[in-house]
Amino acid sequence: MSSQRKRHSAEFKAKVALEAAKDLKTLNELGSQYNLHPSQISQWKATLLSEISTVFSKQKKNPDSTKKIDDLHRVIGEVTMERDWLKKNFISKPC
Repeated sequence: MSSQRKRHSAEFKAKVALEAAKDLKTLNELGSQYNLHPSQISQWKATLLSEISTVFSKQKKNPDSTKKIDDLHRVIGEVTMERDWLKKNFISKPC
């Protein structure tokens, strides 16, 4: 028996969950076809059905938002370093 868990891609999970949602085959048949436990397939199916409404939501994530967030984190780091340097060099020296 393998000591590591199998990692399945999101595409694979979606494919299996969609087939399970169609109810053309039983969970046991899908489990033997994809070499998965039927309870895992039912979990993926439940996740698919509970999150399906987000597919049609009007709020879509902007792909540029992660780049903007990374840039803002970089700027915060620079400003924090400048502040610390100013505290160290100007506050500690007597007038």
